[in-house]
Amino acid sequence: MSTNPFAPSTSKPGHGTILLALLPPNTPVLQTLSYQYPLKLIAPAAIPLPGSSYTSISTLPTATTPPPLINTIFLLTYGGGLVAGDSINLTGHLAASTRLILLTQGSTKIFKSPPPPTPSAHLIPSQPPDLTTSQHLHLTISDNAALCYLPDPVQPFAASRFTQTQIFTLSGSGNGNLCVLDWVCEGRSARGEKWAMERYVSWNEVWLSSSETDDSRKKSRLLLRDSIILDNEDGQGDVGRMGIRDHMDGLGIFGTLLLRGALFDALGRYFIDEYRLLPRIGGAKWDVPTEGPKVDDVEKERRRRQKQEAEDGLVWTAAVVRGCVVVKFGAREVEGARRWVGGMLRSEGSVERLFGERALLCLR
Repeated sequence: MSTNPFAPSTSKPGHGTILLALLPPNTPVLQTLSYQYPLKLIAPAAIPLPGSSYTSISTLPTATTPPPLINTIFLLTYGGGLVAGDSINLTGHLAASTRLILLTQGSTKIFKSPPPPTPSAHLIPSQPPDLTTSQHLHLTISDNAALCYLPDPVQPFAASRFTQTQIFTLSGSGNGNLCVLDWVCEGRSARGEKWAMERYVSWNEVWLSSSETDDSRKKSRLLLRDSIILDNEDGQGDVGRMGIRDHMDGLGIFGTLLLRGALFDALGRYFIDEYRLLPRIGGAKWDVPTEGPKVDDVEKERRRRQKQEAEDGLVWTAAVVRGCVVVKFGAREVEGARRWVGGMLRSEGSVERLFGERALLCLR
């Protein structure tokens, strides 16, 4: 009887690993890139740092002279979405001074889940289990490393149930950089779906992991925890119960942008400053021409954007929480939100300057 010469596989369905290392003297490489169905990861060739040449940089990386290459990974699912019961678990680590772009090739579709078990489910052998689709992401970002994660929005279909957890840990001195977009749309609007999912939960956490302490244990401190919970199941059957659609006030998409780190300080200040300049109740109406002193190009662009925001039904706010800039926004349609987020990022310019045009691929 022959024996298998290969070691048994340790991979698990839906699990993936990303390890972005820095080889001497100054070359970032994907040391590990593994995945299992239903998760799929695609890593195209690394792109040069905007404004630099790979052969012209030979010194060791610092906060001001990063490695000359930027890696990109596309997060995909077979069939373009996740079916009931699918579970994605992706972990990763970015070595010091490396830069990573995470993208998708379309909206992450969450397909319908079967009805939850009834109280007498034990009497019905064919009763399906309570299948909730889940996605978990945990990335550790070392000092001076940077993550730019601007995916397409999640699209939960009617009667779907989805839970997402995204944890970002800043290791070392906590000088990692983070730009993360998390947004969800109302579903298949062409089929009349408007927030018809059963349940949608998304958690985003940013942690600061300190160096080794005297007792050889790492201490972590929570910097930010942001969550969105949309539930059509609570109080089901109650007379006059309001569903998700009733609470969204006409919004067809809702999202959060998280910014952290020195590389995104200028972008964070830009959002805060623009929010402070939004017209308030009783202020000027930018769609009504008025005579007055001439305004510069920056002010003209601001007024044009604010007029477009009103046409798209876009509302937004921004705040600083423990060194993180949190931007919340909503719009009537996906394209309106995509236009606004992409326009704000291109207007300020940090993302394109630091990561190149590829980072904004999902916002075109």
